Formats: sequence, C-alpha cells, structure tokens
Amino acid sequence: MRLPPLPIDAVLPELLSVLEGGTRAVLQAPPGAGKTTRVPLALLGASWRGDGRIVMLEPRRLATRASARHMAQLLGEAVGGTVGYRVRGDSAVSRRTRVEVVTEGVLTRMLQDDPSLEGVAAVLFDEYHERNLVADLGLALALHSAALVRPDLRIVVMSATLDGARVSALLGGAPIVTSAGRMYPVETIHVARRDGQRVEGAVVAAIERAIREQVGDVLAFLPGAAEIRRTGALLAARDLPATVDLFALQGTMPPEQQDRAIAPSVPGRRKVVLATSVAETSLTIEGVRVVIDSGVSRVPRFSPRTGMTRLETVRVARDSADQRRGRAGRVAPGVCYRCWDSAEDGQLLAHRAPEILEADLAPLALELASAGIGDVATLQWLDLPPSGALRHARTVLAALGALDTDGRITAHGQAMAAIGLHPRLAHLVIASRARGAADDGCDLAALLADRDTK
Repeated sequence: MRLPPLPIDAVLPELLSVLEGGTRAVLQAPPGAGKTTRVPLALLGASWRGDGRIVMLEPRRLATRASARHMAQLLGEAVGGTVGYRVRGDSAVSRRTRVEVVTEGVLTRMLQDDPSLEGVAAVLFDEYHERNLVADLGLALALHSAALVRPDLRIVVMSATLDGARVSALLGGAPIVTSAGRMYPVETIHVARRDGQRVEGAVVAAIERAIREQVGDVLAFLPGAAEIRRTGALLAARDLPATVDLFALQGTMPPEQQDRAIAPSVPGRRKVVLATSVAETSLTIEGVRVVIDSGVSRVPRFSPRTGMTRLETVRVARDSADQRRGRAGRVAPGVCYRCWDSAEDGQLLAHRAPEILEADLAPLALELASAGIGDVATLQWLDLPPSGALRHARTVLAALGALDTDGRITAHGQAMAAIGLHPRLAHLVIASRARGAADDGCDLAALLADRDTK
C-alpha cells in the first residue's frame, strides 16, 4: 500500500516505537498533517494489536463518516470492510472491521456495556483540543478501565492545539510525539461589519467579493442553521455567476446532503459551502481556496438558575479562528476573509473554556452513576467537574427518578442512560411510552434536542 506523502509520515515510526514499549502517547499534529487518517492505518501492523480493533473517536458525525470513508478508499476497499464507522443511528461495520471510527457517545456506551473493551487493542482520541464534555468523560472512563482491567490497552490522545504537557501528565507522563504540519500560505483580509449590520449581510458581501477576486471554492463559517438558511436565501436572490453552486453543511443534515457539500466541484464550476463549526477540523473539503469567517460561533451555555441549557452566540476564540483560516490552505495557497477589524484580533480569547466547566452535567452524572462511580475524584480528568454543577445535576436526576436516596442509579435511570439522550429527554420518552404516547414523546424529544430552530 503506497500512499501519497504527508507530514505525519515522518513521526509514525516514533509513535509506533512509543506504543511498542508503552501504552500511552500524546500526538501533537497541526491541521493538514494527516493524523486522522494515517495513524489508525499505521497501527494495524503493530505487533501488540494482535487481532484487536483500533477505535478512534471523532467529535462530529460528519468527520466520523468522512474519515472512515477516506481510509477505506486508501486501502482500495468499501467502508465497512477493514475500516468502518459507528454513529448514533448509523453504522457501517462488519466482522472484518479492524479500524472503527466512532463518535464519543458510542465509546461511552461501549465502556458501559463492557468495561474491559474486549477485542479493542487501542483507543485514539482525535481532535481532543476541542474539549467536548463527552470526550473528557470517554477518556476518564477509558483510563479507569485500563487501570482496573486492561493494562495492555493503548490510549493515544491526538490534538492540534492543546497543551501537550498537561495531557501527558494526565496520562502518567506519556511521551509526546510532535509532527510538523502542512499548510500553504493563507492571506488574511479583514472586512469588518458595519455598525448594525447582521452577520448574514457581512458574510454575503464577503462571499460576493471573494467570487470576484479569488479562484477556487468558498467555505463560509456561520454560527448556526438559522444563519445558514438566511445567508442562503440572500445569496439566492443575488446575481451570482451561473457557474457557482451553493451548499449548506451542518451536523443535523442527512448524510447524503453532507456528502454532496464536501465532494469535489464538477470541473468548470465553483461552489460556496455555508457551514457551521462542523467544518473546522478533521475534514478537508476538496477545492476550497477561500474561507469566509463570520467571527462568531454558537455554544451551549447552562444556567443553574433555570436548570436548562441554551445556545448562545459568542465571539470565536483564537484557536477556532486559526483552525477556520487554515481550511483555505489545505490544498493550495488561499485567502481568508475575516468579518471583523484587525484591531479586534488582540481581544480574542486564546481558547474557549472546556465544556466540562460550563455545561449541564446531568448527562455526565447519569453515565457515572451507570458505571457505579460515586466520587468523580476517583477518575482522571484534565479539569475536574465543578462540584456545584455536579450537585445540581444529581438533584435533577433524583427528581427524575434516575437516582435513589443514596445516589445510586435506579432501574429507571438505567433505562434513561440506555436511550442516549439528555436525561430530561430520555425521561420524557420513557414516560410517554408508559402513557401510550410513545410516538408523540419521541417527536417532542427530537424537537427539543435540536435547539437551533430560529
């Protein structure tokens, strides 16, 4: 199997050597290095793997399917053969599958069903710098299982921007393997929004300018589905060149629509892809030479006062802005139009706060109870879950009947955990079923789960 060279290839021998002599590694590799698709395939030939599977976690369903498909193509196979994937509600695996790309929630269920992870030789945490709550939980549970029953389990944390020293310490002083990246030069052009101008108007103006001034496909980052719809409507009413095709790309879209958005453009045509942050990492959209960054993103914020999580539009963090900018330089020199003034660059936060410090911890508390873990301090965390938020989460779970008076999970709680929804929604589904209104309960839960409906 001869593959086109990528920067990650230079450090694969070092990574293999580290995992031959130990069970932990931290891989630092910037966007474009090739870590997502090359590392799992390289581990297939490791002596310690035996016949065990390599499980790699991706933070987004779109990247999960796309990376599995790309690896399968590199092997000259269809997805579901040597390389497969599993996300909630969709999978392509077989008895032959040895590299399995999954979303973090799938790994949590795997660990809950079988803490020994029988048949799994290694777990890779890709894009760990995003610090999703479920990724932190998955890593904590994987380390817990390795300490108790699977000392041979290889755990590799792969990150583009995170402080490798902190992760190394979490993994007991694991060696850090560092790869160079590959990114072509990207010119940055600031096109600040006018006072009172909506984000959609600024993005549309930047897209029209980019089509006039630049070559190649355009990837525009918007905070959510509502802005994508409004931007698409504005562009449809403009006099765009007849050779320009318009696509939307967000995590809740059907897979076939996502595939069309990331597929290469037809020769002689250009495309404009309106995307959420789902396109920031682990995914190369062929042909993109221009990025339009709205400068804002939508993040979940938990309010202890109301006990609910709401989506809030916030200024993008520095690391996310740099990730977005880098999408323009994946395949050739590119240009990034940023919809803010250059003076604002210095005001950007370096990183967004880890989700575990801000999120509703009810899902985490339910999973811990399901695993029989009463004290979070018995697990290894990069950031310990806040005690106040955890107390509130357990109070909510007790009110829903998921925990008993001693804080242990009930049969109802186990049923809630098995559904894979937020505990409030899982309770809704189960209660609706008991009242003979299962269809209505599922429909209502689906609507409530997709909160970006403005």
